[in-house]
Amino acid sequence: MRTKPCLTNADLHKMMAACKAEAAKNKWNVTIAIVDDAGFPLLVERLDGAGPMTAEVAIGKARAAALTRRPTKFFEDRIKERPAFVGFPAGILIQGGLPVMHQNEGVGAIGVSGVQSHEDEQIAEAGIKALG
Repeated sequence: MRTKPCLTNADLHKMMAACKAEAAKNKWNVTIAIVDDAGFPLLVERLDGAGPMTAEVAIGKARAAALTRRPTKFFEDRIKERPAFVGFPAGILIQGGLPVMHQNEGVGAIGVSGVQSHEDEQIAEAGIKALG
């Protein structure tokens, strides 16, 4: 049997704090979702002023990134070439979801929604960097 890395509660809060700091620095009202490797939500925060739909979208972006182990931007670009990806069951395939990798293993993902997609990804990237 092999040992598999996983996110700890401390990891979740460290990533969330970094994401929230990036959002606050830019005055962006977003929802931030962190999921495990199967796309199950572990920590979700809808910041003041973020719309209700952003929670569903952030979780969907995170789920897609976790299940595919790829940034959701990859699939957003692929949809232009292959529209059949629109029906992909993994989640929401719009930029703003990033996988969390540790020792070449997917351990989860961060999804963000509420501002422009590249800005959502910028917030998620801050969370990934916080893990080091």
